[in-house]
Amino acid sequence: MLLNSIGEFGFIERFKPMFSHLLNSGQTGIGDDCAIIPVNEKEEWLVTTDLLVEGVHFLKDAISPYQLGVKSMAVNLSDIAAMGGTPIGAFLSIAIPKDTEVEYLDELMKGIHSVAERYSVPLMGGDTTKSLQHLAINVCIIGNCEKGKARRRGMAKVGDLICVSGNLGDSAAGLEAVLNKFPKTPAITALIDKHHTPTPRIEEGALLSSYAGVHAMMDLSDGVASDLPHILKASGCGAIIEVSHLPISDELRSAAEEYGWDCLSMAAAGGEDYELLCTIAPSDFDAVNEAFKSNFSKELSTIGFITGGASCIKWLDNGEEFNLGNVGFQHF
Repeated sequence: MLLNSIGEFGFIERFKPMFSHLLNSGQTGIGDDCAIIPVNEKEEWLVTTDLLVEGVHFLKDAISPYQLGVKSMAVNLSDIAAMGGTPIGAFLSIAIPKDTEVEYLDELMKGIHSVAERYSVPLMGGDTTKSLQHLAINVCIIGNCEKGKARRRGMAKVGDLICVSGNLGDSAAGLEAVLNKFPKTPAITALIDKHHTPTPRIEEGALLSSYAGVHAMMDLSDGVASDLPHILKASGCGAIIEVSHLPISDELRSAAEEYGWDCLSMAAAGGEDYELLCTIAPSDFDAVNEAFKSNFSKELSTIGFITGGASCIKWLDNGEEFNLGNVGFQHF
């Protein structure tokens, strides 16, 4: 049996049960954006790690080393944001081809430092080794949160509104522009920047998690079509998504018109936006949204709601059934 017959998550499900009995009381392991480790009566640690491999997650000749450093940190901090936590330390492991120039690595570390400085996250250690061919970067972030306050995927409730913290599809469009070497108009440049240098929504996650009416939360790394099912499976519920409500930037609309893209499908299935996806009790939405708008000068976008029944998504476009051809990014 080949790996592509079961995919990334099929592989995870094969070995996950082998380790579940080793978890101590209060610990949460495989299945959320971060592992949760109780520290004391008031605090829990959040731990996440992510691997970026040349040729799989980035094209070395298309992204500057500084941008790559930014992205390496940002995608990991996004997981801490998704749990409503505060980052407290980072570890970097890197496999480097022997012909790599030191100046390239200097710029890479400047990018990492810029994000570490922005969010007050010290680099506390890691590992460096030789790679026979490709550059590989693994970052581990440790964060913390108040005990019992971490937002998990299995916390959604029937009737909850499904919301996102910002525009969707920009990163997927930026990748498309990179792969096809489109002329760098202002719109295309903005989309490529979104792909190469995402912003972890640390402050947004902290604010959202401070409201009891905000239930499940995760970050959008693989796209709504791939990521929302994780919440549905963990929570034992379904969802209806109205694609006409997906927030789409002016830059994406402009580029989609020029290049013939379906921006609704791109927003629904495109990955690496690293916005927050959350479910909110309808009775709490106005207060949460007002606070969000006050703090971040933008509103949450309500894109659907949680339903009972099977753990699947029903897609609508202005109330009519919508056929989503692409189902988001999946390894293997």
